[in-house]
This record gives sequence, structure tokens and C-alpha cells, in this order.
Amino acid sequence: QVQLVESGGGLVQAGGSLSLSCAASGRTFSMPRMGWFRQAPGKGREFVAAMSTSGPTTYYADSVEGRFTISRDNAKNTVYLQMNSLKPEDTAVYYCAGGGYGGNWAEASSYAYWGQGTQVTVSS
Repeated sequence: QVQLVESGGGLVQAGGSLSLSCAASGRTFSMPRMGWFRQAPGKGREFVAAMSTSGPTTYYADSVEGRFTISRDNAKNTVYLQMNSLKPEDTAVYYCAGGGYGGNWAEASSYAYWGQGTQVTVSS
């Protein structure tokens, strides 16, 4: 089994920055890919960013490209999401996800493991 625990959410003004962390424990070798998704009130879960846990491959949603950066520290089994130039439309609950091989990197169905989510609120 795998456990994912997010931290680092909070309230920030537009233009500010936040850094999210996702600590993984358990059978982490079963997760060759890690991703971040978000869900705003009344909306579906939206892909934000993803990366391979063994190489340099990264993917970003168009809406965050150039502003957000996903990274990892394998020694700490932790994935990060650095969010800069935040906008009010970035307000959402952010979820960390871990998945195996196959499937579309941007689809939630490609990820078997999910954290509990952390709230990010960007004020205008």
C-alpha cells in the first residue's frame, strides 16, 4: 500500500508564491509517475503537472506552464510543486497522485494513489 500526504497549502495574494510537498510512504517503487491535480469548487479534477520518478520527463497543463514547477527528492520520497505568479483562478484543493505505467499522464484514471488534498487560496 502507498500513502501520500500533502502539505504547504494556504492563502496568498495574487502574484505570490507557494510550495506544496507530497511525502510518499509504503510501496513507493510501485509509482513510476507522480502528479499534481486540483479541484476548484463546482468543477472536476484538473491535471496540473506530472513527472517520472526515474527520469527528467515532466508534463504541465497549459494553464500553469511557465509558472509552476514539479520536482522530486527521491531520497526523501517527496514530490514538490513550486507555484509562482499565482492567480485567483489557481484557487483549488490540490491533490498529489501516484501511478504506474501506462495511460495518459494528464488523466486522473492513470493514478492509483491519492493524497487527502491541501487547500490553496489566491486572493485578488
